[in-house]
Amino acid sequence: MYSTGLGITCRWKNLCMSGFNYNIGSVETNVKPVKAFAPAMGHNKFLLSPITLVSRKLVSSSSSPFAKLLDTCIKAKSSCSVHAVHACIIKSQFIYEVFINNRLIDVYGKCGYVNHARTLFDKMPARNTFTYNSIIGALTISGSIDEAERIFSSLLEPDQCSWNLMVSGFAQLQIFDKSLEYLVKMHKEDFMLNEYSYGSAFNACAGLRDLVMGNQIHASLAKSRFTSDVYMGSALIDMYAKCGDVDCARKAFDRMNERNTVSWNSMITCYEQNGPTSEAIQVFLKMMECAVEPDEMTLASVVSACASLCAAKEGRAIHARVVKSNKFCNDLVISNSLVDMYVKCSMINEARWIFDRMPVRNVVSETSMVSGYAKVASVKTARTMFSNMMERNIVSWNALIAGYTQNGDNEEALGLFLLLKRESIWPTHYTFGNLLNACANLADLKLGRQAHSHVIKHGFQFQHGPESDVFVGNSLIDMYMKCGSNEDGNRVFGNMVERDGVSFNAMIVGYAQNGEGIEALQLFKEMLASGEKPDHVTMIGVLCACSHAGLVEEGRQYFDSMTKEYGLKPLKDHYTCMVDLLGRAGRLIEAHNLIVSMPMPPDSVVWGSLLAACKVHRNIDLGNLVAEKLLEIDPENSGPYVLLSNMYAELGRWKDVTRVRKLMRQRGVVKQPGCSWIEIGSQVHTFMVKDRRHSQKREIFLLLKTLSKLMKLSGYVPNIGDFDADEELNKLEVTFFQELEVPQGVSIA
Repeated sequence: MYSTGLGITCRWKNLCMSGFNYNIGSVETNVKPVKAFAPAMGHNKFLLSPITLVSRKLVSSSSSPFAKLLDTCIKAKSSCSVHAVHACIIKSQFIYEVFINNRLIDVYGKCGYVNHARTLFDKMPARNTFTYNSIIGALTISGSIDEAERIFSSLLEPDQCSWNLMVSGFAQLQIFDKSLEYLVKMHKEDFMLNEYSYGSAFNACAGLRDLVMGNQIHASLAKSRFTSDVYMGSALIDMYAKCGDVDCARKAFDRMNERNTVSWNSMITCYEQNGPTSEAIQVFLKMMECAVEPDEMTLASVVSACASLCAAKEGRAIHARVVKSNKFCNDLVISNSLVDMYVKCSMINEARWIFDRMPVRNVVSETSMVSGYAKVASVKTARTMFSNMMERNIVSWNALIAGYTQNGDNEEALGLFLLLKRESIWPTHYTFGNLLNACANLADLKLGRQAHSHVIKHGFQFQHGPESDVFVGNSLIDMYMKCGSNEDGNRVFGNMVERDGVSFNAMIVGYAQNGEGIEALQLFKEMLASGEKPDHVTMIGVLCACSHAGLVEEGRQYFDSMTKEYGLKPLKDHYTCMVDLLGRAGRLIEAHNLIVSMPMPPDSVVWGSLLAACKVHRNIDLGNLVAEKLLEIDPENSGPYVLLSNMYAELGRWKDVTRVRKLMRQRGVVKQPGCSWIEIGSQVHTFMVKDRRHSQKREIFLLLKTLSKLMKLSGYVPNIGDFDADEELNKLEVTFFQELEVPQGVSIA
């Protein structure tokens, strides 16, 4: 009896095929025991003939038949067949042959039996470099890269294959820095890099977004005989695409003498992910002209490009191509891409049509539909679909939270975040971006600070990278500024590891809106000094800052510099800021001339800004003209009527006041009541104009009357020009206490 240590024992009489234990008969060249291997093969009948053939030639001078048989086992992916062939080798004269044992180690590794491969390696009395390469390959396939590295270190004379196995092994396990480290060592040892070396190296550079190293390896490839290899060209395009260098990716693509489907896919994906997205569609059309057959990756990438561009027409054309192809019509990835495309094109019914007919769905399919319903203001449907999902991931939660925020349901967004935390779902930077937007929309500083504490606990550094979280810092700044806390916003801005243009914009606009124009302009100068280029939002903040600070000439200079220095064409909002700046300064004619000279039709916001300035400076003639323009543009807006009425009231022209009010009633225009709120003890109290619904209205009105008397005693005189306020004050005096049935003499201590 001979034991290999693998659980295979040479003993004749019967053949036991349970598990990995074999009882093998005598070494006589008898065919019958070999035929008993058939049950171990399952339905792999085509293996019977080779095994029978080998068994008849056990005394052959070559183990090549066994090697060919093991190759067949790999193709059949049959681990039982490998065990059976191993049993035949054990009873042959090749039991100690290094070559066939190397092949066995390799095949065991590829069939997922790394423990058996390792045991065989340890029991081999003689080894060579190929033996080490076989076990290193088996270990890297199983993910045991540390053990593979230890065995590689014990190898006295590694060859090119040994080095390539380490480079590719680390790259496949996404340990990219170690992969490049071994590539550099391989190069220093004067080993020639081949297509396997370059392919793994480009993959590692792409994973690390290391463009510098990628360029160096590209230079090495250009000097080698693999520079024209179609697979190297595809890997090169993919590397440049993932590093964000679109120009170099396109140059590599254009220089290829031969292209395959992977080459075209890499270029399409490059444009789809980095832009310009429209070029992805153009490359696809060129691919069709070259009669290259697209695969599922091609179609999914092009559909994603259509989704980003909201190109419904082109997306429908791709959809039609998919429908005509039986090969792709039920493909899950393509179907998900089509659902996403229709959702982003706001074609929710078409998206639902595809979704309902998908034979198989996954969490991506359902998340796309949740996002789609949330975007078309059907948040209730989105919530129902979300609740019915069998599996949810953080993307699903983010989609619904974003839907609530975008539709103004900020309280629901906050409630969903709390539910997310209770279910122990780990939030991402997108989650916090939406959460902070909800806090900003509510102008709730207390909630915003609580959200900030969660951001700190999750360790966000506010820096760029593969998963950039700079926008979380920007959302924090925006939230604090909208809540009026300039100090907190400035502190976040100062602590950010990296900033971008949005960071500066949030601070500049925030300072301007909160009345700190000088600080906004100072920060704008710092932005220019840092190398950041201003955009349209930046200039709105700068002009608004000039308006609040009364810096007319500076504002005019900044407005002119938009075109001359920064190449920015002023938009309607910039003209509105200038009109407000000139109007505050009393330069009403100049403001009117600016409106008339606008390259685009002025809207109600521009004219409304000038009308408000006319009221402040009591220019009734220009006010009449501006009001007429406003009523032509938006006759149902109560704002112009109220401003014009108040202007007449300030001048004592009561007949004109009555005429304007009568005109409002005739046209059915109703002034929207004002609203204010205050938070006391974590409870928000909301008040509308003429609102008498509050539970503590008795105490509120009594205190209001007391305050009114104190104000009059202090010399306060109501502004008769504010017709609404005067009317409200009169009603307060006459009717409040009658309705409440409170004696006039009652006072509050």
